[in-house]
Parts: sequence; structure tokens; C-alpha cells
Amino acid sequence: MRRYGEAVKPGQKYHTRPGVYAVLLDGRNVLTTCQAEPVPEFQLPGGGIDPGEQPMTALHREVFEETGWKIAVTRKLGAYRRFTYMPDYDKWAEKICTIYLARPVLRLGPPSEPGHTAVWMSAGQALDQITNIGDRAFLAQALRNQPR
Repeated sequence: MRRYGEAVKPGQKYHTRPGVYAVLLDGRNVLTTCQAEPVPEFQLPGGGIDPGEQPMTALHREVFEETGWKIAVTRKLGAYRRFTYMPDYDKWAEKICTIYLARPVLRLGPPSEPGHTAVWMSAGQALDQITNIGDRAFLAQALRNQPR
């Protein structure tokens, strides 16, 4: 599985953290989430899979919490690993990030997760603004396969 981001720190213990994320396209526009803390950053909506939770259930829950949108999942794009510190949990994690292509179908309200804002942007803006290089790579892959 491909790794994006920081190299593994020798001697550092990492906790495996599986997660699911969505490339949300409406034509050539992308629905992202802006997480305000610890530093403002644009991301693909999604997050960790809770113990006992099914990946698709987690994807729908996380996207709804971070954007306020219900989605229809089209297909799995792939997965990657990244090693990072998670300040919200005060732990180092090996994140196993599975990315899906989906489309937003119904906005039910604002994001319910504190510190998140749903932001629509053009494909070009999203490729410039999304901070995680693994997420950007999967967004670029999805856009290459979309009609212009």
C-alpha cells in the first residue's frame, strides 16, 4: 500500500487507525471540509471507523458530521497509509485511509462536528487547498476519470 506524508519515525509506537474518506464531486466542483483546529486546513470529508462500525456506515456518518450532506457512494478509489500525530487523541497513528468516490445528494443542514465548515470549491482550487497529499492524489485520480 502506498504511503504519503511523513516518514516513519524510528522507535515511535504507532496505533493503527482505519478511516474512510470521500471525494465528493458535483460536476467539476468538490465538496470539502475546513477543519479549524489545530490549524485551519481543507480536507476530504471523512474520518475514523469506530470499533465495531462498518466502513460504509462510518463514511456516511463522518461525511454528514463534517458537511451536513447525505451522499451516494459510487465506488472505492483505493487506499493509502500515512504516519502522523493526532493531537485530538494525543497519539501517533498509522492511518489506513480508504478513499471513495461519491456524490452529494441532499444537504440536511450545517456540519454537526464542531470546528468544521463545508466548503464547495472548483477542482483546481481543491487540488491547491487540500493539505493532505494523499487526499490530493486521490482527488486528482478521480478528476482524471471524470468527463470535462
